[in-house]
Amino acid sequence: MPLTERELFFRHLGLPSAHPVALEITHAEGIYLYTADGKRYIDLASGVSVSNTGHRHPAVLQRIREQTDRYLHLMVYGEYVQSPQVRLAEHLSRLLPDRLNAVYFVNSGSEAIEGAMKLAKRFTGRREIIAFRNAYHGGTHGALSILGNESLKYAFRPLLPGIRFIRFNHPDDLEIISQSTACVVAETIQAEAGIILPEENFLKHLRKRCDETGALLVIDDIQMGFGRTGHMFSFEPYGIAPDILTLAKGMGGGMPVGAFISSRQIMDSLSSDPELGHITTFGGHPVSCAAALGNLEAIVGEKLCEQAQASGRLIRQLLENHPAIVQIRGKGLMMAVELRDEPAAQAMTTQMIRRGLVTDRFLFRPQAFRIAPPLIISKEEILQTCGIIRSCLDSI
Repeated sequence: MPLTERELFFRHLGLPSAHPVALEITHAEGIYLYTADGKRYIDLASGVSVSNTGHRHPAVLQRIREQTDRYLHLMVYGEYVQSPQVRLAEHLSRLLPDRLNAVYFVNSGSEAIEGAMKLAKRFTGRREIIAFRNAYHGGTHGALSILGNESLKYAFRPLLPGIRFIRFNHPDDLEIISQSTACVVAETIQAEAGIILPEENFLKHLRKRCDETGALLVIDDIQMGFGRTGHMFSFEPYGIAPDILTLAKGMGGGMPVGAFISSRQIMDSLSSDPELGHITTFGGHPVSCAAALGNLEAIVGEKLCEQAQASGRLIRQLLENHPAIVQIRGKGLMMAVELRDEPAAQAMTTQMIRRGLVTDRFLFRPQAFRIAPPLIISKEEILQTCGIIRSCLDSI
C-alpha cells in the first residue's frame, strides 16, 4: 500500500522541529486554511507575516498568471532587463524615502540580511557589526551571527567575528557604536522577542548616533513590513529612515521574494572591486516579482494599512480585560498576547488549534502567542476569532 502524504512528510522531509504541528493543508483561501479531514482553520499566523493580503488574493493570482504566460527564469539576477523586476523596484522606490532608490532582489529575508551586511562592509570599509539582544534576523550563518539570543546559535559556532550586541531601548548602549562600526542592524519592533516596541525617541537616538559615527543603519522590516503594523513600512511613524532596508515575507503575497534597498551611491559599491560583489541566481524571480506587484496593488488599493490599524484596536478591546492575559503588546495586526508562563501559552495554542485557530508562539518569548492574521480579516471574523480566544483562555 502506498504511503500517505503524512507518512511521507515524516519519512522524507528535513524537519527543523521534532514535534511539528503537521496540519495536512489541502487548500487555503482568504484568512482560512482547510485540512484533509475537512476542517477549516482561521490563520492567525499568516505564515509568519507572509500572507498579509490573505491566501490566494485575486490580484496576486492575476499577476502570476500573466507572468507565467510570458516567461519564467531567464538568467542570473541583474543581467537582463525583466519587466516584473524593474516595475516592482520602481513601485517600491516611490513608496520609500528618497534615499532608498536602489533595490537588490533576493529570495528570502535571510538573504536580504546577508546582502545588507556585505553592502555595509563594502561601502564603509569597516568590519564591525552591531545588533540587538533578542533580535531575530534569519538562520544563515551571517544572519545567525547577529541573532541576539544564544539558544539558536550556540551549536553552530564559530560564527562571524566582529559582532557586538547592545540592548534595545537602552540609549546608553548606543555609545558602543563607533567609527569602527560598519552598520547597526535593528528591527523597528522586535518581533521574536515578543513584539517589543521602541520607547520614546530611541530610534531617533539610534539614527543620530549612526550619523555621528558614519555607521550605516540597517532596518530589518522583514516581518513587520507591508502593512503589518498599520503602515506600509514599520519605521515610518518613528521619524527615521534607514541607510539600508531589508524586506521579505509579506512582500510577495505568498511567493518567495526579498530585497535589500539602499541609495544608488551605496548600492553601486557592490559592482566594483570586486565586480559581482553580490550575486544570486533566482533572486527577483519574475513570477515572484509579478506576485509582489499584485500584492502591493492590493495593500494600497484596499487600504489594508488603515484596516490593520482599526482591526488591531478592535482585537485589543475585545481581549485586554481577560484575567488570564498579563499584557497585550502590538501595533496594527501584529500582537503578542502574554500569559502567566510558558505552560499556559503552550496549553493555549493547543486549545486554539483544537478550536480552529492557527497561531504561533515567539522564539524568545515562549509565554506569549501571536495574533497576526491576514490584513483582510473582517470585523465579523474578528468577533468570531476573539470569542474563541476568550473561550480558550477560560479553560487554561
